[in-house]
Amino acid sequence: MTPATSPIIGLPVRRAVDLCAAPGSWSQVLSDKLLKDKDGNKIIEDGEGPRIVAVDLQPMAPLPGVECLQGDITSVKTAEAIIQHFQGCRAELVVCDGAPDVTGLHDIDEYIQGQLLFSAINITTHVLCEGGSFVAKIFRGKDVGLLYTQMRILFHKVSVAKPSSSRNSSIEAFVVCQGFRGGQYFNLPLEGGFDPMRSGAGGLRTNEHSDSDGSILPSIVPFIACGDLGGYVAPAGGADFLDSDKSYTLDDAHVEPIMKPIRPPYETSITKAKEARLRKS
Repeated sequence: MTPATSPIIGLPVRRAVDLCAAPGSWSQVLSDKLLKDKDGNKIIEDGEGPRIVAVDLQPMAPLPGVECLQGDITSVKTAEAIIQHFQGCRAELVVCDGAPDVTGLHDIDEYIQGQLLFSAINITTHVLCEGGSFVAKIFRGKDVGLLYTQMRILFHKVSVAKPSSSRNSSIEAFVVCQGFRGGQYFNLPLEGGFDPMRSGAGGLRTNEHSDSDGSILPSIVPFIACGDLGGYVAPAGGADFLDSDKSYTLDDAHVEPIMKPIRPPYETSITKAKEARLRKS
């Protein structure tokens, strides 16, 4: 059987990592692609056979042919555990379908998703081999060009894809990075890798002022999950703040949202519905 290959690079994929994997849908697809032949028969696994490691903070139900690892993708220990499962080798493919629990506040959602992506690419530099591929979910926002540019530092080719299975109204898309450069980009700092004195506000940068080969600066801000979103939700029992993206049970008086949409995307539909009611009356 010919193993699956990474596009463009043509690198055989025998080891794959699924980050933020729970509940395991992408791991199931990887299992079908790597552990079965074209007729759907299971490949007999041996020491050199395909391996898949799924990582998530939450426990996962067992999946055939998939090693489920409960761990934090911002931890060096998690990267070491992945390499240990691969018997000291690096993966040819890393995928990440992780996303935060969306709030409806798009600026916050896009920022948190961007930081999650940076954490995923950070650990990827610890577990991906040179020439390997990385695929991850992104939220298309005003800074998507910045994400694209920073990924180009690490990979030879970066594409942003919007598959037909993703709703047009969703800001979801996927970044496809091919041909990991390796070398000086292996093992970027994970925990505490921010250097404010040399690198400013974070992100991937090369040292332009160095007399050396323009080495990368350890300037990625680690992703930290903290607090909750209770401040953005109307308090229980008659609140003076309502989130226009949520629904509430109102008793007597109708309370208008603080800020109505100026040009809602459904404005045309509302106008046509009003015209239709007028024609019937």
